[in-house]
Amino acid sequence: MADKPSDDSSQNENQEEQSKSCGFLQELRKFNPKDVFTWQLAKTLGMGQGLAAFICGTAVSSQYLASNFHVDTPMLQSMLNYMLLCVTYTSLLLCRTGDGNILQILKKRWWKYFLLGLVDVEANYTVVKAYQYTTLTSVQLLDCFIIPVLMLLSWWILKTRYKAAHYVAVGVCLLGVGAMVGADLLAGRDQGSTSNILLGDALVLLSAALYAVSNVAQEYTVKNLSRVEFLGMLGLFGTVISTVQMVILERKAVSTIKWSWEVGLLFCAFALCMYALYSFMPIVVKLSSATAVNLSLLTADLFSLFCGIFLFHYSFSGLYLVALVVILIGFITFNAVPTVTRSAEPTTSSSSSSSSSIGEDACYDNPVTQEDVSRKEVSVRIPAEVELREEQKRRRRAAEEKDREEAVGVRSSTKM
Repeated sequence: MADKPSDDSSQNENQEEQSKSCGFLQELRKFNPKDVFTWQLAKTLGMGQGLAAFICGTAVSSQYLASNFHVDTPMLQSMLNYMLLCVTYTSLLLCRTGDGNILQILKKRWWKYFLLGLVDVEANYTVVKAYQYTTLTSVQLLDCFIIPVLMLLSWWILKTRYKAAHYVAVGVCLLGVGAMVGADLLAGRDQGSTSNILLGDALVLLSAALYAVSNVAQEYTVKNLSRVEFLGMLGLFGTVISTVQMVILERKAVSTIKWSWEVGLLFCAFALCMYALYSFMPIVVKLSSATAVNLSLLTADLFSLFCGIFLFHYSFSGLYLVALVVILIGFITFNAVPTVTRSAEPTTSSSSSSSSSIGEDACYDNPVTQEDVSRKEVSVRIPAEVELREEQKRRRRAAEEKDREEAVGVRSSTKM
């Protein structure tokens, strides 16, 4: 008698395992490659690799400036990019009217964009500075710290909920980075200084964290406000901050540059690649997410290595191709499974909440005016007024019929 409960529990466990296996088989049978390999995925993948190519252009131009012309001015190079953003996108904000005008934006949230500009400038500066203290291998490995920080900030700020497949995809991408670093070690490309490895590694981690903050802020802004507003404000405050920092830290280095047409051309190439990266990255982020874009950017180091094989005579390793394939597999897996975004605040039907959301979270590319709001309110009131009139008409008809019945009853009684 004592063995029956144990037998029943084992039978239940077996049934559960069979049902799970059957469910998995059913899902596997329902799998359709066309649902995964969509045009949206191909477009996201292609645009992400285009961004990686722009990063490759900045790396190659910086390498030429440092190795051939002994130019080490990261703040000057970043300042040129922010100036281009300021000239184009900040000028567009000046031409706008209403809530999308630059004055209105500065009144409402100037300090937020100041902090965002400071974070972005220092992220660019610290990662370049880290090469003076640590090795290339450490930079490539520790720079992946941006992925978990991005996922954590997206979960906390953007309310993004990831599934198990997303964590597996990130792990696959990191394995690809490990293969790339292993190929560097086998090829003898463990370059960089070892003067203060601890400081260099700390700078890489700090840069990754700052980049994560900047990318999450970018995703929130382009999805809730405007791409032009984000780039215009970043260009404005980035230009001011990078100019001040360049004057303080790189004044002597800039004065010692031996200018030539080659140096000027390399500076222009770096600035244009960075400008294109900053201009197109919000589009890809709005199409997918900041985490997906950074997973795609992991291939930028590989593109730089492939260019270095021809330009700087690096030795080739088959692990580079393996790393590229593994990273792309992880990226495709991450984008094949949609994420779930939980709304931060419940929606209400009150006019005050709708007006405040229009003032803060509307997309200024298509601004919503007060006239549109009043039209919506009128359209809500009209059906209520119509219903009230119909109810009044029904009551009048009922009263008239009742009066008629009473009148008929009175006449019949008088005849009797």
